[in-house]
Amino acid sequence: MAKLVLSMNGVIQGEYELNQERLTIGRKPDNDIPIDNLAVSGKHALIITILDDSFLEDLGSTNGSYVNGKLVKKHALKDGDVVAIGKHELKYINEHATADDDDFEKTMIIKPGSASAAVAAAQAAEKAVESTAPAEAAPAGGGMPLARLTVLNGPIAGKELELTKALITLGKPGTQVAVISRRPQGYFLTHIESDGDGKRYPVVNGEPIGAKAYQLKDSDLLELAGIKMEFSAT
Repeated sequence: MAKLVLSMNGVIQGEYELNQERLTIGRKPDNDIPIDNLAVSGKHALIITILDDSFLEDLGSTNGSYVNGKLVKKHALKDGDVVAIGKHELKYINEHATADDDDFEKTMIIKPGSASAAVAAAQAAEKAVESTAPAEAAPAGGGMPLARLTVLNGPIAGKELELTKALITLGKPGTQVAVISRRPQGYFLTHIESDGDGKRYPVVNGEPIGAKAYQLKDSDLLELAGIKMEFSAT
């Protein structure tokens, strides 16, 4: 199983198995990996693990997140990568990692009541689809056809977004963010963050999905950051 080894000045302070879909890193004690250092933000970074691969996303931290000495916002982790957060380092151990940064889709910004932001979201999605290589666009395991989202409200109502990537981020950082991950079993929606107490979960068919990953079904109705969408599996 993949793991992160936390150290400071070469002294190992802990090991963390990546046995859950989302894992937070930060100074606050309620993080999955708490780092008590003033150089670390309260909620500093997020690790998303999908099957054998893990992705790092900086959560708008004050001092940033670095991988192998390079400042990153999003990064598909590879075996041996060293994540620097403040004065601490987290070494990623996973011989089975296969993802690259192209699998970590650009965040699609959707701001409630903002036509320009909604249009930007659609444009970002269209560019992602247009730039996807044929091999990447192949149906998910077992010949399952690619799913899509249809926007139901706002200025781009009727726009269809094909879910071609392994991981797609939806929402607006600091407001409401969720991810849709493509797995052999199907497509899963997972809450990442929201404003306020952080527990304003995405809604599917009128009900909040909660903290666990929700497996999407054909014709499910989603609501995220004020935008309503229909999920189509075929």
